[in-house]
Amino acid sequence: MKAPTRCAWASDDPLYQAYHDEEWGVPLHDDQRFFEFLLLEGAQAGLAWITILRKREGYRRAFASFDPAKVARFDRSHQTRLMQDESIIRNRLKIGAAVDNARAFLDVQAEHGSFDHYIWQFVNRRTKQNQWTDLTQVPTETVQSQAMSKDLKQRGFRFVGPTICYAFMQATGMVNDHVASCFRHLPLARASH
Repeated sequence: MKAPTRCAWASDDPLYQAYHDEEWGVPLHDDQRFFEFLLLEGAQAGLAWITILRKREGYRRAFASFDPAKVARFDRSHQTRLMQDESIIRNRLKIGAAVDNARAFLDVQAEHGSFDHYIWQFVNRRTKQNQWTDLTQVPTETVQSQAMSKDLKQRGFRFVGPTICYAFMQATGMVNDHVASCFRHLPLARASH
């Protein structure tokens, strides 16, 4: 049986393919999953996404199943212990940012009712449907990701530059950046209408 046509970045790695096929670009509306992607995208800065996917379960254990209320309570000694945890990226700035971001995340929830309600405003509450024919056409940032980055930073979030924000938007289905020939592009385009 012929393999489906995927975005080239999914390569032949089964973990990458499962992520591409089942998660990437699927519109998300669950706050805890949003926090997971925010934390993981920040951890990924400067690294390959496959590195983070391979450590995802380690992050799940280390960061209280991505519960922002629990992560927000991680004190300095807890963060120091995380620096010894080989199942995650042991970077003091990224670990500290995850805790700061959890606190800022809770503030956004308190102000807007949910992170979901807040974050989807950057795409007018509707998935932006792109029609790229080649991966070279896919931008690394957009006006929307720049606006999101600026607003998040003003709210105290860290590791949320415009490129990280765009990757976050792609992962959570705020944009459909599966190339047009990818077997996931059309179903996700239809599902968002």
